Amino acid sequence: MTKITLVGAGSTVFAQNILGDVLSNPELADSEIALFDIDEERLSTSEVMSRRIGSTLGLHKLRITATTNRREALEGADFVILMMQIGGYKPATVIDFEIPKQFGLRQTIADTLGIGGIFRALRTIPVVLDIARDMEELCPDALMMNYVNPMAMISWAVQEKHPNLAYVGLCHSVQETAGHLAEVLNEDISTIDYTSAGINHVAFFSKFEKRLADGTREDLYPRLKAIAEAGKAPDGDKVRFEVLRQLGYFVTESSEHFSEYTPWFIKRGRTDLVDRFQVPLDEYIRRCEEQIAEWEVLKDELEDESRPLEVEKSNEYAAAIIHGMVTGTNHLIYGNLRNNGLITNLPNDAAVEVPCHVDRNGIQPIRVGSVPPQLAAVMRWQTNVQELTVAAALTGRRDHIYHAAMLDPHTAAELAPDEIRQLCDALIEAHGNYLPSYH
Repeated sequence: MTKITLVGAGSTVFAQNILGDVLSNPELADSEIALFDIDEERLSTSEVMSRRIGSTLGLHKLRITATTNRREALEGADFVILMMQIGGYKPATVIDFEIPKQFGLRQTIADTLGIGGIFRALRTIPVVLDIARDMEELCPDALMMNYVNPMAMISWAVQEKHPNLAYVGLCHSVQETAGHLAEVLNEDISTIDYTSAGINHVAFFSKFEKRLADGTREDLYPRLKAIAEAGKAPDGDKVRFEVLRQLGYFVTESSEHFSEYTPWFIKRGRTDLVDRFQVPLDEYIRRCEEQIAEWEVLKDELEDESRPLEVEKSNEYAAAIIHGMVTGTNHLIYGNLRNNGLITNLPNDAAVEVPCHVDRNGIQPIRVGSVPPQLAAVMRWQTNVQELTVAAALTGRRDHIYHAAMLDPHTAAELAPDEIRQLCDALIEAHGNYLPSYH
């Protein structure tokens, strides 16, 4: 019997997607699902939802446990899936937006890079490292599958401190962007082959091709570039098509995310840029408020036994990984792992996102070689910040928080060094016990 533990299982919608994918595989029908969360109400809803998925699929041998005791949930696990948010929307996410705004620094999502990404990492890395230590004691052979942002910083820290722990960071940006581009070109994604490489949220497609009936292939990049040059990028995706026009390649994370990873699109006094590129400032705040407003309705729907619960497959990689490692079937995924030469013009210690084979032997990353130099340069903007944030998290040195923020491209473009230090100090104070002490 395979034991799958969900840490942060109160993220009910995401847990529903993962479990629907996993349990749709007949070979995993007798799995044990352990749900852990510190929020008892959300955990209860997720337990009901999980049992209803099992009932819908006719899985009579399925075993489900729900607990607020993390060690109990981890005991004997084969796979541990992380999906939590440390500090929640309130107070942590609100702090990440509101205090920088007082300094004139605006953000869109604030979960990957920028000042918001730095402080989300500082809150989250200690918790993930605690989980890693528990896993080494309670389930040493288990694979940690991390969906928590900021993906690259967390992956870097875990693999630095726990190099023998089986680990992969997972995201849906590559496959979702591939599907999006297929729609933009009015093509069937099932006919398209692509390759992507880089770091999470700043990876680029090196290949985007269509398989033709006669066995030949059509490079679809000329059509994408024509859209960019003509200024006909779809609404909501102006940033990425501009990046394509300037750098020659399409990035795999959304325009709202990417707009805050560079100094190009969000600038004080430049509302013309925000308007031209349709940058949705405070977008994550809006999404969180919307989800909170919808929660009670969703909760009632999930717990209403009289309503059918549809089980639909998502495009997440977790199920393919579990299926491949349990059955030996080969799957191809995109995973975040320590570089170690996978991308030769990025730092070896960094966490990179590359194609990987999965089977009984686990996650086997594919060596990419070098990426185009202009793309590597943009990625090194990110790895500089990531390295210093991880150093702050692992050493407790407050000055490394300042250093990370000073090297962040968006923050550095807006604030002077002393202002950046003042901003960091204000955020450290506001987050209080959600952060460890720094010296």
